[in-house]
Amino acid sequence: MKSWPGLLLRSMRPRQWIKNLVLFAGLAFDRQLLHRPAFERTFAGFLLMCLASGTVYLINDIADRSQDRHHPLKRNRPIASGQLPVSVALVTAVVLAPVSVGLAYLLSPSFAALLLGYLALNLAYSFYLKHIAIVDALAVAAGFVLRVGGGVLLIQVERFSPWLYVCMTLLALFISFGKRRAELALLVDSAKDHRPVLNGYTIPLLDTYMEIVCAATILAYSLYTFSAPNLPENHSMMLTIPFVLFGVFRYLYLLQVEKSGGAPEDVLMADRPLQVTILLWGLSAMILLYLQP
Repeated sequence: MKSWPGLLLRSMRPRQWIKNLVLFAGLAFDRQLLHRPAFERTFAGFLLMCLASGTVYLINDIADRSQDRHHPLKRNRPIASGQLPVSVALVTAVVLAPVSVGLAYLLSPSFAALLLGYLALNLAYSFYLKHIAIVDALAVAAGFVLRVGGGVLLIQVERFSPWLYVCMTLLALFISFGKRRAELALLVDSAKDHRPVLNGYTIPLLDTYMEIVCAATILAYSLYTFSAPNLPENHSMMLTIPFVLFGVFRYLYLLQVEKSGGAPEDVLMADRPLQVTILLWGLSAMILLYLQP
């Protein structure tokens, strides 16, 4: 039998903490990545966001344990499978939530307020918002925007473009709709037993949503490369657009041809072309930002 600490850590889903890396967007795109004090503050905020998001996953698994037992993969989660007692998970979540906010206050009162808002949003999501079609996806997108905003609050940002908030919102919606499409395709007739909100979606409807959001994401990012105030004046950032195009199209391919996408973090960790694309996009963007006058 596995120990409770190990089961708690597994329930906090460290693989999904990769989402919190968007906290570094403000640091990177404001050309402060090499500024040590700003990097240290952002890294500390990243760790606290991981602690808060881990708490959210504990609460979510407690709330969803009955539905998760109907899922072919999620039924093996520690709480759904009964390996981790609900009482242990609940006490841990009740302790970690105020601890994360308290430590965040020592780092920055404004960041602590944002982290508290993030926890409140996810509590509302776990018990109410995720049961409302479309609103559930918007709530997920809002969580990503709060992460970006948290990174901005932690440093003295000079010229952070609001276009990046738009891009992050659209990208999060794109992935969120894709996840629901993958779940519908996987669970078929038992979808409503696992996630009742899936009754409000159909695969053709989600395909339509994804087409709209996909086009808007590419357009918003393209406009960012031409109009953001802190980018090279020769518009060389437009050279990163092909990487965004390929990344979006690759995710659509994985979703519809390879039948993956139910867990976006697993797709990112497993698909080499997508990893290479993200790496090349990041390297090219940083080179253009930091090595040009």
